[in-house]
Amino acid sequence: MRAVEEVTLGCPGLVQNHDHPASTSQIAETTDGWKKRWVESKHQPDYGKFQLATGKFYGDKEKDKGLQTSEDAKFYALSTRFTPFSNVNETLVVQFSVKHEQGIDCGGGYVKLFPDTLNQEDMHSESTYYIMFGPDICGFGNNEVKIIFYHQEKYHVNNRTIKCRINKDTHLYTLILRPNATYEVKIDNEHVISGELEDDWDFLPPRKIKDPYARKPRKWDERPQIEDPDDKKPEDWEDFEFIPDPEAKKPDDWNEAMDGEWEGPLIPNLKYKGQWKPRIIDNPDYQGEWVHPEIDNPKYKPDPTICHYYNISVLGLDLWQVKSGSVFDNFLLTNDEEFAEEVGNSTWGLRKDREKQWREVYEEIQKKKQAEEAKKKREKQKEREEDIWGLDEADSEEDLEEEPGNDRLMQEASTKRVSQRSEL
Repeated sequence: MRAVEEVTLGCPGLVQNHDHPASTSQIAETTDGWKKRWVESKHQPDYGKFQLATGKFYGDKEKDKGLQTSEDAKFYALSTRFTPFSNVNETLVVQFSVKHEQGIDCGGGYVKLFPDTLNQEDMHSESTYYIMFGPDICGFGNNEVKIIFYHQEKYHVNNRTIKCRINKDTHLYTLILRPNATYEVKIDNEHVISGELEDDWDFLPPRKIKDPYARKPRKWDERPQIEDPDDKKPEDWEDFEFIPDPEAKKPDDWNEAMDGEWEGPLIPNLKYKGQWKPRIIDNPDYQGEWVHPEIDNPKYKPDPTICHYYNISVLGLDLWQVKSGSVFDNFLLTNDEEFAEEVGNSTWGLRKDREKQWREVYEEIQKKKQAEEAKKKREKQKEREEDIWGLDEADSEEDLEEEPGNDRLMQEASTKRVSQRSEL
């Protein structure tokens, strides 16, 4: 890939990135023209709708607009197409930002990359994709960054756990795939995890396997400590908690033929010291834990085509959300790691502090509002409890339901009083 695809929300236009002459960027303004670039799937009629919005708190009212989910308990399917490219022998950076201002409890916040064969109007959860990347949250404690790659007609999910951010602020997610079959994940432009693709995904059989013919020697001693064989229980050690009562006597009328053998009652042993155990010492014959020897796996064969994709052409949001309100923005596909970091700093980086301040103010206002509403509710409930005869409710109902004739009579009486005063 010798190009950068910045999939934003407006009408695209190709411009040269002069700071990075080897890269070409697809740049667009965030305006209502996003509907010309993004296609809603018609695979099912009840998909949730996206809207262009900043959300309840933001850094800049116009610049921070993004694609926001707007309906609860809905599937979403939206995608945008761009010129196909390949990441073979090139770095691939997938980057975007997402804000879960609704306090998401169960739902996806990831993106997918599709081949150019995708029918966008028929995109759905079973549509073949190349890469899925981003936060996936469902329930308490289950909040992870999922990375799924398509290889050899199978999907492979990352083995290592990557925790995502679960607060209500906007966060920047970055996936970097390098030509040397390594990867890196950054959140908010900070390194989170990295490694080799073969190690952290089950693309291939393992390089090494346990030797099927190796067996642990029968005399192998794995006990780090043992009981001291030379330790002996003292002769006067009392390890019986209860003993027969020495003063108890068999009743004179006890009949062993009828009553069985007589046994005296038990009493607590005053000399009882507990169960005796020999002391523990280090095992002089300890050999350590036996390690099963490994051999080269005859089924393992290196595959240089892992995560090589030749016709990446669609970026999609294929999601399920219980609580809507997530705002997606700043989509970027590039072969330039430095450029991706600069874009992150010039978009998410500029909004994060002001947005956080705005959120804190908003939450404080909401907190006060809720406290006031709760206070009014308590006062109203108290009034109801004190008004045991229901007089307040009766008076209020009478005021609301006065007959029209009463108003006429009151007006006539008032007019009469006025005329009487005039005569005086």
